[in-house]
Amino acid sequence: MTVSRRNVLLLGGLGAVGAGVLSLPRGEVEAKSVSRLSSAEMPKPFQSAFVKPPELAPDRTGVDPADGKPVNYYTVTEMAGMASILPRLKTPILGYNGIFPGPTISVDQGTKAVVRVRNQLPATHPNDGHVLATSTHLHGSASLPQFDGYASDVTHPGFFKDYHYPNFQPARTLWYHDHGVHFTAQNAYSGLVAQYHMHDPMERQLLPQGDFDVPLIISDAMFAASGALGYDDNTHSGLWGDVILVNGKPWPVMKVQKRIYRFRVLNCSISRSVRLTLSTGDPLIIVGTDGGLVPTPQKVANYRHAGAERYEVLIDFRKYKTGQRIELRNLSNPNNVDYDFTNKVMAFDVTEDAVNTSDPTWNTVPALLAPANEVMAMTEKQATKVRKFRVKRNDVTNMWTIDDDSWQDVIASGYKKVAADVDLDAVEVWEIENRSGGWFHPVHIHLVDFKILSRNGRAPLPQELGPKDVVYVGEGETVRLLMKFGPHLGRYMVHCHNLPHEDHDMMVQFRVGLKEDDNDPNDPMTAALPQWDG
Repeated sequence: MTVSRRNVLLLGGLGAVGAGVLSLPRGEVEAKSVSRLSSAEMPKPFQSAFVKPPELAPDRTGVDPADGKPVNYYTVTEMAGMASILPRLKTPILGYNGIFPGPTISVDQGTKAVVRVRNQLPATHPNDGHVLATSTHLHGSASLPQFDGYASDVTHPGFFKDYHYPNFQPARTLWYHDHGVHFTAQNAYSGLVAQYHMHDPMERQLLPQGDFDVPLIISDAMFAASGALGYDDNTHSGLWGDVILVNGKPWPVMKVQKRIYRFRVLNCSISRSVRLTLSTGDPLIIVGTDGGLVPTPQKVANYRHAGAERYEVLIDFRKYKTGQRIELRNLSNPNNVDYDFTNKVMAFDVTEDAVNTSDPTWNTVPALLAPANEVMAMTEKQATKVRKFRVKRNDVTNMWTIDDDSWQDVIASGYKKVAADVDLDAVEVWEIENRSGGWFHPVHIHLVDFKILSRNGRAPLPQELGPKDVVYVGEGETVRLLMKFGPHLGRYMVHCHNLPHEDHDMMVQFRVGLKEDDNDPNDPMTAALPQWDG
């Protein structure tokens, strides 16, 4: 395997980790470890305390004079920092406000947000040398194109950009992360990820809130002997670390009361998928997907969860004994690279703490959640067009494409080339086929929530019976998706969320309600330019 400076680096580190060790996944791969840490510095499962990311308070609040809607104003600063991940060594990161993961933003439906993202990163990456220009994507938001994190719409160090988020959609778990062109994988892996929660009255009433509404941001990492992050994208095929992190801590332990908890589970690994299950064999109860609440809760013994997908899960701790430990485990999926402890995620220790039984969510799993969800109520009969796409790999160039198109083609066209021209408010079926060999692809379609109609002609998986914006397209699978395009005009991306695939170069765009030569008031490259942060 050829390993170049482009695909192996360390943040502040000492040489390559795993260079030439990993083979291209063509099936299930297992090894003991890949980090270069000594045994004394290698973290062990269930030695760290669980932490929740801090919640970001608005700088100020106001009212939009155009429509009278309330607005929260926030500031996040992209900056280098040092994280306490390992027992004794510090790990250099790039983070929102210098932390990993970044602060959680929480808003109510109908309250707009303006998030100023200040790029105060070093001018170039300390090892790889690429310019640390960033583009912030609020994943799950129906934002205007110029505020959607369009990959080539980058903000350079020393500049800022104000991102406007409408927050009109149903309650959901979103996340914000870097989307900078050709370096999304490295920048997100370095720490530029965080959750964003949108609430509405129905969700507030039905599901646990506050201390019992818990973000779980799952990722994997590998480390150099210095404690720095190692990066080996395996000739652009993917990175699989040997340390599982939850909210930036290795295999943490969370203390829980004897009640029902809600977990907002985001897999932000840049390549790894997981298959989550409880050590007790008790069910995980799916109550939300990428686009919000499911119509009815779904009990699953385990479920597969690709990068960028969000699942909201209830776990019922009422029947467990004081002092009992329950593990959240990872059964994994084909074409991951698994190590000694990647089958573990975190643990829960049950306490005798008093439970507030006046909170009706402490012991209630709702029978119905969102039976009138607009996306899930759509039927295939409403579709006016069927489009077919294929995710592919070129084994000669080590490039990834959608059909034969790539983001490099979009750049070469002056950002005009599109994989689809769709009408505003059109309902279409998109069929995505994976014949790329031994790979799975989490495909993300910006702007829209979609309904999964089928997988290889069969019903979608139980956890997928809610609105989605990422679909796991497994090996040899064909998925059919139903979606309505709106509410905005303009250009939006479609890409694989195995981020080394996206960067090399499995990303295209579609255009809503406009033709190639129409005036585009929402041109993402010109409509909202970054400003000097002087």
